[in-house]
Amino acid sequence: MAKIIDPDNLTRNTNIVFYTGSNTSGSKTIRLLQAGGLSFDGVTGQCVYSKCKELWETEADLSKFPFPMISITEKKFDFIESWDWYDYSTKTLVRDAGWSVKDSGNNSKEEWMGFVTLGTLGTTDQVYYQQSSSLSASNNIFTGSINNAVQIYKTGSYGGIPPGYTTTGSFDYRSYFKPFAREFQKTYDQSQLSAIGETNVTYQVYAFPLTNGTDVKITHYDGEVATGSNYNGITIKYYTASLARTIGSGVWQFDTIIDANSKTKEQVYEKIQLLLRQNININSASVAAGGRGYIAGKTADELLQFVGDTLQTSPGVFVDTVADTDINFYQFYDTSSIARSYPYVAAGTITFNTTLQNDVSGSFKMYFTSIPGGQFGSGSAIIVNDNSGRPITGSTYGSASKTFTFDYDGNVQGSRTPQTDAPVTIVALGLTTAQYVSTVGTIGRTNANAFSLVSTLERNYSNP
Repeated sequence: MAKIIDPDNLTRNTNIVFYTGSNTSGSKTIRLLQAGGLSFDGVTGQCVYSKCKELWETEADLSKFPFPMISITEKKFDFIESWDWYDYSTKTLVRDAGWSVKDSGNNSKEEWMGFVTLGTLGTTDQVYYQQSSSLSASNNIFTGSINNAVQIYKTGSYGGIPPGYTTTGSFDYRSYFKPFAREFQKTYDQSQLSAIGETNVTYQVYAFPLTNGTDVKITHYDGEVATGSNYNGITIKYYTASLARTIGSGVWQFDTIIDANSKTKEQVYEKIQLLLRQNININSASVAAGGRGYIAGKTADELLQFVGDTLQTSPGVFVDTVADTDINFYQFYDTSSIARSYPYVAAGTITFNTTLQNDVSGSFKMYFTSIPGGQFGSGSAIIVNDNSGRPITGSTYGSASKTFTFDYDGNVQGSRTPQTDAPVTIVALGLTTAQYVSTVGTIGRTNANAFSLVSTLERNYSNP
């Protein structure tokens, strides 16, 4: 059934009922019932107001009483003269409307805003919202795209306690509202008053942008992400003050630090997204160490998002100990909301045949083939350093391959021109098993540089 907008589709004593005598709240009330074409799709506030006008004109028993509502706009109403909605169930059927309940002095006793979402949400997606930075999240009464009322103000004990509320007395939530959409295997979204150009809300309709879609980067179930070894050690630390982090030749400020624990960017993202759906403290930084204290996951701001294969952080978020092979695929936004990225780090793999793998003395070295400061085959030959400044050398024994990194944008060994491909010569040698072997190649601006060393079997080495 569709949302009712025509007052002709409201029938007195079928789906709209008026109580003009006293009731438990001591007020005159209007009740909405799911009958006669009125379903969970609801009815607009304007339609109810219009139906009241028609009935007060034609129904003698109703015209004896003061008219119940003032229409300020088509989506904003005042209940006056001791009128109100009958119960909470009735209020859940009102669409496209906000309202207040006024006392004889025209003061609000309670206020409800119309909460509408703009964008696509799944029919079973559970939107939730936070009405104060100190409050826990509350689930919206319906799933999927939203069009219903949310209470934002109450004075005294008027109106009782709606489902989902715990405050027995007065409350005022008119200066804070943050809705969230966070579902497993879907992209996250959240909004707030500033997103719609507001600092406070009143009893009218507000439309918040909120949408989601399939998240192709979430490929493992929550249980595995929560306890699996591939996700161990991934933590979040929120600090009260910013911390410095060096990125390339610059030092920038961040106040939220994720420890990737050398896990892949996809594993980091999956773990963080899981934490942001939990109603627990996700802050691993102690107050004594400058931490911000308790941070509830499900109402914390988003921290990461994938743009293609690049993992971007929210402003002020940095990721420590990223995997070497992922260093080119991070973009960090500092506390000034400026994007920072590491200089490009090339990476690759050197593979060894079984002859080199089986030689307990087997070793390899990578040299620059030719740079201004020296050439391979001369006394000035220079061993290539990895991204951390360590020589690319090592043992071949028991290893089918070795990975390496290279500071493509910043390496200036031997007056090398940075940001250019680097011709290299890789040599390997064993004693009892592997003969000397060399190969030439080029380190390009890629993570897929590949070199292979194939040594022939050593038959003549002897050390009696």
